[in-house]
Parts: sequence; structure tokens; C-alpha cells
Amino acid sequence: MSSSTHNLLIDFFSDLEQTAILWQIALLALSFVLAWGINHLLLGRLSKSEWVSKIGLGGISRVAFPLVALLIVLIGRAVLKNWHSINILNIVVPLLSALMLIRLVVYIIRQVFVSSSWLQSSEQFIAMIIWVGFALYLTGYLPEVIDAMDHFGFHVGKQRISLLLVLSGILSIFVTMLVAMWLGKTFEHKVMATENLDMNLRVVLSKLIRACLVVVGVLIALPLAGIDITVLSVFGGALGVGIGFGLQKIASNYVSGFIILLDRSIHPGDVLTVDGRFGKVSQLTTRYVVLENNDGTEAIIPNEILITSTVINHSFTNRQIRVGITIQISYQSDLHLAMEIMKQAAENQPRVLADPETKVYLKSFSDNGIDLEMGVWISDPEEGQLNLRSDINMEIWRKFQASGIEIPYPQRDVRIISGKPSV
Repeated sequence: MSSSTHNLLIDFFSDLEQTAILWQIALLALSFVLAWGINHLLLGRLSKSEWVSKIGLGGISRVAFPLVALLIVLIGRAVLKNWHSINILNIVVPLLSALMLIRLVVYIIRQVFVSSSWLQSSEQFIAMIIWVGFALYLTGYLPEVIDAMDHFGFHVGKQRISLLLVLSGILSIFVTMLVAMWLGKTFEHKVMATENLDMNLRVVLSKLIRACLVVVGVLIALPLAGIDITVLSVFGGALGVGIGFGLQKIASNYVSGFIILLDRSIHPGDVLTVDGRFGKVSQLTTRYVVLENNDGTEAIIPNEILITSTVINHSFTNRQIRVGITIQISYQSDLHLAMEIMKQAAENQPRVLADPETKVYLKSFSDNGIDLEMGVWISDPEEGQLNLRSDINMEIWRKFQASGIEIPYPQRDVRIISGKPSV
């Protein structure tokens, strides 16, 4: 056991019997008060700054207090050690470091991963690992534990693999990827909040930045874990073969997604009809598009279908669409009155546009009556057409009833001609 580290506890208890403890307690109290004041002032100013996002402010609020207190304690310890013992401060420094590390790691995990049942248990596990490391350091057993993990190992060829190497590799990969994913999500929020950029360009930039940060994280994490980075060439060759055989559809969807985002043919909020499915684009990702229908259902359509098939975009250059309503009246009804009633019924609906003007046409003369067709224009196709047709037809029906206009139904006259049978 390292005697210099073990003496932290012994010296701490020895300081309790001396007046030097008063100087250390006073320094700690001053450090905490100054840390609280600086933290409060810093957060107050940063919250008013336009360049500080909520994500960044949240991380600062969790780390600022222990970080500022740690800096003040370190400065005070360096000054106080010239006249008095600083054993209590030697314990407080790793304690504040552990507190700052726990808060930072837990905050990043909450930002990267969606809240779920395993998240709380993982946060407790990480906090327990950090506090156990702090306890080992405080009691002086940490160097012995590290030596024991390094001693427990085996050789694979010329490479020696120990428990310490495996755990340090896992830790380095976890930390590097966690930081890369957190930075990617932070940049994604900032890019998506930039209103002067086109929505498709925002999606493309956010996805590219996130993918680049993950790749950089992998390139940094592999050497830290003791893995030769040249293995990526073998992995890249295997990935190319896999894409050529089994992953070509997935690769096609991702490539199609970037094409759609770059050519700006489809935007979030557009109203589409794809493969017989109608809906509003609620999500536009690099692999699929989500169409949200008025009945609450959502269709997930792979991007390859949007590239290889015909897509009806009801809001590509103009959100105004025409809705046709066909009605048949009898030959005995007043044709002009019926056409006027149909036009007024449509114009009474708030969704119907005044320009272009609603028009009623005599479509054809059929066997049972006169076919009329009315065309109305709307600018909100995402609200649906069936509800508008129903409201217009109901008002037409009421006014037809009041005006004596008849909607015919199929009728047939049968004539029986009697005669004598021929001999």
C-alpha cells in the first residue's frame, strides 16, 4: 500500500486535533461561497447571451459550481501549505473532482440517449464506479488494484492482453464515443435552429456533422484502446462486400435520402401521395420518410421508393389544389338555380379560396339526369378533402331540399305490348 496516499486519512484525523483545521474550514467556506456567487453570476449572464443554447447552459449549470470550487480550493491550498497543514484540502480536491465528473457524465448520457428504464440504472452504476475509485484513492488501495489488474493477463502472439488493458480500452471507447455523440447532437440542435438555412440543407448538415464526429471518435478511440487503426482497411473491405450483396437496399436508401435532401424536391411539411398513401411529411431522415395521415396513422416509406417511383407532391411549388365535387340533378329541376346553390355552398366554407374562383360546370347529360361538376380550391391539403366534401354536400342537400331541386335515382319504364300469338 502506498503510504503517501494512505496518510490522507491519518493526517485528516490528526488535523482534527489541531488549530490548523480552522484555517482549512475557513478556506473551504470561502471557496464554496465564492463558487456559488460566481456560478450564479455566470449563469445569469450566459442565459441572456444568444450564442449559448439550452443544452450548453444545462451542462455549464451542472459543472460550474464544483469546477469553480475546485479551482479556488487548489489556489488556496497552494498558498496555505506554506504556513499550515492542508490534509483536509487534500481530501476535498478529489471529492470535488469526483462530483464534477459524475455530474458531467450523467448529463451527457441524458442528452445523448432517450430517457428509458435502463438509463437510471446506468447513471447509478457510473456514479458508483466513480465513488469506488475515489474511495480506493482515498484509502491508498488504488495503485494496488491497478497493479493487480495489470498482472492478470495473457499473451496472444506478441501482444499481451491484461484486464487493465481491456477495461481501459472499453473506458476510452465509451468516453470518446459518448463525447462524439453529445457534440453531434449539440451541433444538430444548433444547425436545425438556424432559420436562414433551407430545411433540407439543415438536415443534411446535421446528419453529416454527426456522422463525421462519430467517425472521428472511432479513429481516436481505437488507438487509445490499443487497437491498430490499420484493421479498418480490412473492415472496410468486408463492409464493401457486405453492401454489394446483402446491404445494397440499405445503402440505396441512405444514398437516396441524401439525394432527396440535396435536390430539395421534398421538404418537411409537404403533402405527398406515394404508392397510394396520402399524408404530410412529419419526418425526413436519411433512410426513410414518415407520412402522417389525417386518421392518425403514419406510413414509413423508404427513400428508395421516392426516387424510383412517381411521387405526387401537392405542395411542391404551390400549395393550392383543386377539389372536384360532382352532383346529378333531374331534368325537371332548375339548372341555373342548382348551379348557383352549389357555388354559394362552397363559398360559405372558410377553407375554400376566393382566388381562384369557384366554378360550376355542366359536365354531361346522362340517362337519369344532368351531371354537374364544381371545382373549388384550397391551400391546406394536409387538412384533408373528405371533411370539406362532406360539409359542402350537406349544405347543398339542405338548399336543394328547400328549393325543390331533385337529385334523381335510376328509373326504368317497362312497356308490355300484348298481341295474338302467330299460328
